[in-house]
Amino acid sequence: MMKIVLTGGGTAGHVTPNIALLPLLRAEGWEINYIGSKAGIEKELIEAENIAYYGISSGKLRRYLSFENLKDPFKVIKGLGDAYKILKEIDPNIVFSKGGYVTVPVVMAAKMLKIPVVIHESDMTPGLANKIASKGAKKICVNFPETLKYVGKKGVLTGTPIRKELFQGNRAKGKSICEFTIGKPTLLVMGGSLGSVKVNSVLREALDQLLVTYNVVHICGKTNLDETLKEKKGYTQFEYVGMELSHIFALTDIMLSRAGANSLAEIVALKIPNVLIPLSKQASRGDQILNADSMVKRGYSEAIQEEELDVNILINTINKVYNNKDFYRNSMISANKLSGTEKVLKEIKEHCKI
Repeated sequence: MMKIVLTGGGTAGHVTPNIALLPLLRAEGWEINYIGSKAGIEKELIEAENIAYYGISSGKLRRYLSFENLKDPFKVIKGLGDAYKILKEIDPNIVFSKGGYVTVPVVMAAKMLKIPVVIHESDMTPGLANKIASKGAKKICVNFPETLKYVGKKGVLTGTPIRKELFQGNRAKGKSICEFTIGKPTLLVMGGSLGSVKVNSVLREALDQLLVTYNVVHICGKTNLDETLKEKKGYTQFEYVGMELSHIFALTDIMLSRAGANSLAEIVALKIPNVLIPLSKQASRGDQILNADSMVKRGYSEAIQEEELDVNILINTINKVYNNKDFYRNSMISANKLSGTEKVLKEIKEHCKI
């Protein structure tokens, strides 16, 4: 039996592509194990899939000054020891790493044990964790063609693995889940798995005006529910949506989203007209800005920079996209129709230790 260890964590975007691979791996009879952080979002998501989960110590790779930076090298060393013991015991044929700081000790340990590693980079430019991990990788799968120039000869354009069930949603079920009774177009708002204070705040400020035209589904992130809006007709809010997301996507006519690469891959695959609000450079390394620029240039999206976000700009941009929704859909229909899931699995199988 072939064995694989999946790793990735910190945000849902570093986990969901791994989850997308599970049905194909199971169908082919692989033994699947997962290494993540001890308390990250990945632990809950993976354990819900009935996969053996191993939590390790991990330090965060910060780009800013913090006292915690003094502690993190020791956490990474501890994580390296943890990962080494786990990988030696499992003895997998390959490790697939989706990114996030928890993957660094896993990839380092795999290299020490001569276990081949394939990594995946969703964003336009590699993150710090993947830059470090790439030194121990056999292959680097990428989502954007522009990324190939950053990763060298190891790079291969695969796209991003997308969960098959996202294509199997039912619009009527989505309407029932959201308890919508009035037949309006549906605006889905997603601020990423951790939510977004700025997006949530401006959206709620614009809510009364938006509800004149749209039903609004708001996935606002953990602890970000606003109980004062609970009874507002045509507005439904969730902290996080799991298995029911496919039905909500099926209900969606237009979407407001951050510009994380995995979310963008799903948007294009599902052909949802959209407005993007990328994380600013003050809150990130600027990768979402590059991702959003690529989507706009291809005619898939409109974008609002976070620093410019206000009620009027938000409403006007949403209305512009909805009123021209066929243009954005047709642009995405012309995109590559091949799934990244099969392409990534092909790379995994080609680089396994036999």
